[in-house]
Amino acid sequence: MASKIKTVFFCTECGYESAKWSGQCPSCREWNTMKEHSVSDRAVKTGRIQKALAEASKPLLLKEIPLGDEDRLASGIAEFDRVLGGGTVPGSLILVGGDPGIGKSTLLLQVCRMFSEKGINVLYVSGEESPKQIKMRAERLGEFSSSLKLLCETDLQSVSEVVKEEKPAVCVVDSIQTMFNDEIQGTPGSVSQVRESTAVLLKLAKTLNCAIFIVGHVTKEGTVAGPRMLEHMVDTVLYFEGDRHASYRVLRGVKNRFGSTNEIGVFEMEGSGLKEVPNPSEYLLEGRPQNASGTVTSCTIEGTRPILLEIQALVCRTAFGIPRRQSSGADLNRINLLMAVLEKRLGLHLGECDAYVNIAGGMRIVEPAVDLAIAMAVVSSFLNAPAGDKLIAIGEIGLSGEVRSVSRIEQRVSEAANMGYEICVIPAVCMSRFKNKKSFNGLKLVPVESVKDAMELIKRN
Repeated sequence: MASKIKTVFFCTECGYESAKWSGQCPSCREWNTMKEHSVSDRAVKTGRIQKALAEASKPLLLKEIPLGDEDRLASGIAEFDRVLGGGTVPGSLILVGGDPGIGKSTLLLQVCRMFSEKGINVLYVSGEESPKQIKMRAERLGEFSSSLKLLCETDLQSVSEVVKEEKPAVCVVDSIQTMFNDEIQGTPGSVSQVRESTAVLLKLAKTLNCAIFIVGHVTKEGTVAGPRMLEHMVDTVLYFEGDRHASYRVLRGVKNRFGSTNEIGVFEMEGSGLKEVPNPSEYLLEGRPQNASGTVTSCTIEGTRPILLEIQALVCRTAFGIPRRQSSGADLNRINLLMAVLEKRLGLHLGECDAYVNIAGGMRIVEPAVDLAIAMAVVSSFLNAPAGDKLIAIGEIGLSGEVRSVSRIEQRVSEAANMGYEICVIPAVCMSRFKNKKSFNGLKLVPVESVKDAMELIKRN
């Protein structure tokens, strides 16, 4: 008897399933996210029977579960291992997303190469490329050992059988949108296919204690294509970011059950693959102009790492009735707020000027600790007065013009001292952390209480 096909509606944001269409998702309250998909009634019944026949799991005592140093697999790529919290955890499911052509497959192929050189059994599953295409890319990366095996297949059932037979310690699936489960109706890449395929891989990872990396394509909004529930199912979510025309790439940890989130690793794209950047501050400050107005250095914290950034601002008289404001790498609403504070508290006529703010190097910053540097760069460009090549500014600005405290100020100041800066402008309330000393590791500390105090430093220069 032929199985019946029924129509269901999935929410692309949270994965909520409903028998009827509605304009607003009842679960996440998002509008126009319910998409129609067909599901085989036989697949639903088969899934229920398998679940009922499955052996019941037995509870374990938490204190009797052994842990050791071998519980993490170090790839040897320090930037990659840092983002994962020190290495790959066996039995984890890791989602790697990024724009097309950004280097996701190249990065994971390099990781597989490093694992295989240590004698770890690795299986690379590709549903997008042929074996010859992967071999051509692998030739650029170097020699591969015999412990790395390649499988070009899109049938998820076949992939599952190979994984159960080979029992690899690490498996890469490139990509989840190409996997197809014949028990689920819908084309590869649909919501139902992506969700069910991820569930199968999750079960394989937990039962076989195999670390599985799945590659996910992103939408035009920058999120992984498919239901948003996909990010909740996996253990770790990594995003590979950066301008595909630029040389550097940033691997950012958005979710990590086994380590800190918002950790980043910086790579540089070369002809032989991706190369680690051990000192991102030095890399991002390369080519910084000397004795130029509208440029101030600041320090941001990405995970556990302080990174120095160059804040650039250009303020000029507008030729139209409405001034133009544009930002690259910083929140435009935050910049408009800071300019309003400067106009109100310092009396600057910025309402008659166009303003352009750029985070050099292509980094995207949302941390308020760079507020003081942005404000000083805007005033420096407006007055056409350089702030100083050896000056760095750290602090958050409030609506009253006060400079507020920021977290981990000691780590930021120490990084600035290591990079050879001579003057560091910090909030006055943070001086107690340095025991009111005027210098720290050879770096002169200049406390400021308001934006007015900070702008006096620019006028002196």
